[in-house]
Amino acid sequence: MSAAESPYAVRLATTPEDLAAAQALRYEVFVRELGGDGPLVDHAAGLERDEFDPHFDHLILVDRRIDPATLTHVIGAYRIMPGERRASAGRFYSETEFDLTPLLASGRHLLELGRSCVRADHRGGTAMFHLWNGLADYVLDRGIEVLFGAASFHGTDIPALAQPLSYLHHHHLAPPEMRVRALPPHRQEMDLVPPASLDRRAAMAATPALIKAYLRLGGFVGDGAWIDRDFNTTDVCLVMDTGQMSARHREFYVRKAGG
Repeated sequence: MSAAESPYAVRLATTPEDLAAAQALRYEVFVRELGGDGPLVDHAAGLERDEFDPHFDHLILVDRRIDPATLTHVIGAYRIMPGERRASAGRFYSETEFDLTPLLASGRHLLELGRSCVRADHRGGTAMFHLWNGLADYVLDRGIEVLFGAASFHGTDIPALAQPLSYLHHHHLAPPEMRVRALPPHRQEMDLVPPASLDRRAAMAATPALIKAYLRLGGFVGDGAWIDRDFNTTDVCLVMDTGQMSARHREFYVRKAGG
């Protein structure tokens, strides 16, 4: 099927219906599926939202066969905020969890990512690739130098997450100039299992697909995880320098953008 014939389109949300549909999808995934909550979550309307939504761009994967008035036309979503909007927002969303001083002091063009989700019946197919295409276009068009954002393990049972957290710490820790740090009081050390006792297969099996995708592109994690009991997740901060990708990673990334 050609791009012109595809029922799917990736674009930024431009209407109230687009944003509400993205928030409805987030509610389905983060609240109904994963048990999350928050002060601005609208349970009556089925919308997961917060005070940062107006400051973010909302990258959405749309099924053009569905009437937007139904608020079900968004089947995938990504929330993204370029660094120049930090002043108007007051801070980056992830600054409640992580000390971003190394990134803020770098003077580089930053992009915060978050709230990535795909409708359950579209997982395992091409939906995430469509979203990555759109994200790659956004990054390349705007000259973004560093991508970062919180990525989540479901649940807060740290012993159950000891293998994947330790594997990330020992093998994918960000270099000092990009090493953000999880903040107290919900900071969780990730160095839980010594390197000699790591089971790589078990660690990777327990690592969410989105985190593994960033690692394949040359991404790193910050120092320490953050336990988000409201959202029932254990968060790590992913950081990726788009200027230091290997040639293989860069070719993959640009290819996904259609370059």
